[in-house]
Amino acid sequence: MQDDDFLECGVNAMLGIIGAMENEVAGLKDMMRDVEIVTYAGMDYYHGFLEEKEVVVVQSGIGKVNAAICTQTLVDKFNISAIINIGVAVALRDETEIGDVVISTDAVEHDMNAMPLGYDRGIIPGMETSFFVADDGLIELAKKSVNKNSDVTVFQGRVVSGDLFVEEQKIKEKLIAEFDGYCAEMEGGAIAHCACVNKVPFVVIRFISDKFESGEEVEYSSYDAGVMEDSIRIIADMVKDYTPQQPVERRPQERKLKNKDITYRVNYKNSKLSK
Repeated sequence: MQDDDFLECGVNAMLGIIGAMENEVAGLKDMMRDVEIVTYAGMDYYHGFLEEKEVVVVQSGIGKVNAAICTQTLVDKFNISAIINIGVAVALRDETEIGDVVISTDAVEHDMNAMPLGYDRGIIPGMETSFFVADDGLIELAKKSVNKNSDVTVFQGRVVSGDLFVEEQKIKEKLIAEFDGYCAEMEGGAIAHCACVNKVPFVVIRFISDKFESGEEVEYSSYDAGVMEDSIRIIADMVKDYTPQQPVERRPQERKLKNKDITYRVNYKNSKLSK
C-alpha cells in the first residue's frame, strides 16, 4: 500500500508530534512543507508533510494539563494514528548521564495521590490501569533512529510525570522506590494517559538534561542547543520509516452540511453519510 492510498481506503497514517517547548519542535516545523497552521485552545498545530509523510507538529506548553489538552485535540481534530512526544527530563538512575536518551516502556503520573481513599500513590481511581504502556513498534523505531543518528546511550524504562520540577535527591529516591522510574518530567504521563484511553499508540522520548546529584548547576540553554539537532534528526528519521503496524480506521467526525440544520456523521470506512 502506498502512502497516498491511506486516506482513500479509510486508513489514517498521520503522526502527531508533541514538544512542550518551542525549541523542541521548531526545527521540525522548519523541515515541513505544505504547512497549514490551525489554532485550537491557544495552541498552533502545524499540519503538513515531513519526510514525505503527513504529520501534525505542535508545542503543547509545559505541564500535564497542557499536554492532555494538546493530545486530545490531536485525536479529535486530526485523527492521528500515533503520537511521538519529545523533550528533556531529569535523570533518576545513576547510570544515566546528561545527554543520554530514555525511551518509554510506560509512563505514570507520580503526583496522583488518592492514598486517603486506599490507593497507592500514582493510582488513578476508576481507571483500568495507571501505568500506560508505550507501543512496541514505536519503541523499536525510536531506538533504531537514536542509534543511527547519535552516539548517546539509549535506555528503555518508565517515565514518571508530575507538575513538579525534580531537583532534590530525596524526591528522586522516592520516585525510584515507588515507581521504578528512569526519568522525571512534566508531560509524558498525561500524553500517555490520553493516548491510551483513545487507543492511540505512543512513545515518549526524553533526552537527559539534568542529574542533580552533585549540586552543580546545569547550563540548560547551552545543553539544550546541543541536543536539539540530534533530536530533530532522530524524529525526522522516525517519521521517514514510520508505517502503522495495522490499519487504523478514522474515527467518525461530525460535519454540518451547508444550508442544512442536520448534523451528519461521516463514515470514512465506507464513504457513506448517515444521520
